Amino acid sequence: MSDTENNEKQLSMEELLDSYGPENRESHRVGSKLSGKIISIGKESVFVDTGSKVDGVVDLAELTDENGDLPYRVGDTLELYIVSMRHGEIRLSRALTGVGGAEQLKDAYHQRLPIEGRITDTCKGGLNVEVVKHRAFCPMSQIDTSYVEHPEEYVGKTFRFLITELSEGGRNIVVSRRTLLEEEEEEARRAFFGSLAPGHVGTGRVSRIMPYGAFVELSPGVEGMVHISEMSWSRLGTPDEILHTGDEITVKVIGIEKNASGDNGKISLSMKQVGEDPWNTVDQKYSSGQKLSGKVTRCMEYGVFVEIEPGVEGLVHISEMSYTKRVSRTRDEVAPGDAVDILIKEIDPGNRRISLSMKDAEGDPWIGAEERYRPGQRIEGSIEKKEKFGLFINLEPGITGLLPKSKIARFHDPSSIDRKQPGERITVMIESIDTGSRRLTLTPGDASDEGDWKSFTGGSEQHLSSLGEKLQQALKRKK
Repeated sequence: MSDTENNEKQLSMEELLDSYGPENRESHRVGSKLSGKIISIGKESVFVDTGSKVDGVVDLAELTDENGDLPYRVGDTLELYIVSMRHGEIRLSRALTGVGGAEQLKDAYHQRLPIEGRITDTCKGGLNVEVVKHRAFCPMSQIDTSYVEHPEEYVGKTFRFLITELSEGGRNIVVSRRTLLEEEEEEARRAFFGSLAPGHVGTGRVSRIMPYGAFVELSPGVEGMVHISEMSWSRLGTPDEILHTGDEITVKVIGIEKNASGDNGKISLSMKQVGEDPWNTVDQKYSSGQKLSGKVTRCMEYGVFVEIEPGVEGLVHISEMSYTKRVSRTRDEVAPGDAVDILIKEIDPGNRRISLSMKDAEGDPWIGAEERYRPGQRIEGSIEKKEKFGLFINLEPGITGLLPKSKIARFHDPSSIDRKQPGERITVMIESIDTGSRRLTLTPGDASDEGDWKSFTGGSEQHLSSLGEKLQQALKRKK
């Protein structure tokens, strides 16, 4: 075919593109990138819709994978570059390949057309690359977007490059893969941002962990941040309690802030909102009077917070911690992380509050106390506290009685009581018990006056213990 015929063919192509308007002509130039659907697949070529009356053609071999299989079907969309517009056709390619001369290299350089190259070996400061049967140099900083620790791992591999410097008639060629990767990442980032909106749920990789949260890579070049408060319905101390760098996690987009240029900027993510708020079903799972186990999460002056399931905490007021002793400091009894038994007293889902009791879960020791302790009964206890008006004697956990100072003189050796210290054992007698007011009055366990014995029992012999009966009989015989 003569040059005149070629020019006519070329002219007809330009005229054809012009018929689709200026915007079509601008987007269909050698070196420009286009997106088109596959309309047919032949034995050696794949035909692509270019948006004009002229279909694009790309070699089938260029699209096959390492096994020789074509991973595309009719209707799939391809991202390709226009490498030539001659002879009434548009030739497409992923990158410029094959044997070419200086003109082809100039086209690739001036029109920023990706060119395929194979790394042959390493050299000082970079790598040697074979592009279109020419030797090129790729600086080490331009082979990837991140620091390369082992450049020898790239030798023998084929990548796409952009020619960044071309001189001396093609004898001096400098290429960059990084520039192309950054452009592709920016394009992918913009495309991803275009599809992103609050409420979107997807997966990402944890890229960095900070004291206040974790950064998650959602797509190459696109990061969002999960604040520590959005990681779990449970209360966390630090993010690394549940996350590690490199973890794949599912997140929900809860906010997108625009930057100064109006583009999408900061992305706020949530892990916990991927699932349902546990408080939504609290009143269905739990009820007042229910006994269960939980984990202490915080100790405050007024009480402790206990988690009964992830994200659901209740408060045990300090007055609800123990029947057996007076609690003045919550941390003296429990610590964060401790497992405790609790009983639900009240549930208020609307205000996200649950009132709990540890002492009711253990049981009230005063229940049935009137059956265990009877007036006239002699029993041994330990001195819990000494006061000016008498001694507090602990009979069992949660049951403490008072031995008034006026009664101490009835001991066979009253002075011995003054020498006793809290914690020492002492024998006493039950004088009276009032479970309603939780009061138990004691008297010496070795008193010898008959009138006193009767007063301990309210004057009724039927309430005396077996030991009291024997003592009373001995006194009668003495009279």
